[in-house]
Amino acid sequence: MLRKIRVVPLAAESLGVRSMCTYVETPDIRIVLDAGASLCPKRFGLPPHPEEFKAIIESRRKIAEAAEKAEIVTISHYHYDHHTPSFEDWLINWTDADETARQIYQNKIVLAKNPREQVNYSQRERGWLFGKTGGKYARKIENADGRAFTFEDTKIKFSEPVFHGPENSELGWVLMVTIESQGERFLFAPDLQGPMSTRSLQTIIDENPQLLMIGGPPLYLAPSKVGENQLQASLRNFGEVVRRLKHVIVDHHILRDEDWQEKTVGVLYDSYRSGSVLQTAAEFLGKRNTLLEAVRKKLFAESPPSKEFEKWMKVRDETKKHVKPPV
Repeated sequence: MLRKIRVVPLAAESLGVRSMCTYVETPDIRIVLDAGASLCPKRFGLPPHPEEFKAIIESRRKIAEAAEKAEIVTISHYHYDHHTPSFEDWLINWTDADETARQIYQNKIVLAKNPREQVNYSQRERGWLFGKTGGKYARKIENADGRAFTFEDTKIKFSEPVFHGPENSELGWVLMVTIESQGERFLFAPDLQGPMSTRSLQTIIDENPQLLMIGGPPLYLAPSKVGENQLQASLRNFGEVVRRLKHVIVDHHILRDEDWQEKTVGVLYDSYRSGSVLQTAAEFLGKRNTLLEAVRKKLFAESPPSKEFEKWMKVRDETKKHVKPPV
């Protein structure tokens, strides 16, 4: 276990929302990694359940509190579950037109993925928009790709851009970040989907952190959007990670599938056999997993929403974004 680096997951699928937002504190600096959270607007043909909205409200509260303490906020890539936009959206991001982003980024050093290089079109556009909106409140924004930043005895080192999933992914590139302090090393590896790429796997192995937090295989996308070969590569590489490292937090895409443990039983056995610790973000915090999106259909069946919520469900999605649901 780390003694000098404090790691606190703030929002994640195991905590009920789409996110990997994490607070990290060393003796020298306080950091919020990927300060975003969102909900899937439609899963199983249904909008988010009231319990999901309650979860994102709580996540937003925790992220705002952590940002108030932090000097640094990072952005690994420009998906909205990894950074906070400056527009009103009560359906997906639980953000108002400006205040939510201002709370997070005001007077911070923002260390972010370069929005002009090794980036796909949608993230280039979102990165540009961030610079004009939420980013305008930052003390400064630094392109972090492949760079290291030192704060007294703490080093924050970013990888070169790696693929968001498989090689040549249409979803673009993301940054991993290693935080080192007094001989300890924590690696944050969002949206690698396993990792699915062998190059991403090698980067993780080379870093050899005492604690890794990684986005796991996208089980819920198979076979319609992720092929069997890609998924098996992801599971093989994930197994290699838990065999090599002593402590791994896995969350994000993997927990959008209710049957994730059954589908990764081989990796769970690898962890047990090698003596490594494999946990979700919730388990790392000593909490029970709260998978909400993955069980959305069951939630609507077993905990029907109020009549007022059902009325809200019937309006167009574009209207939902501008009207808070009655939760």
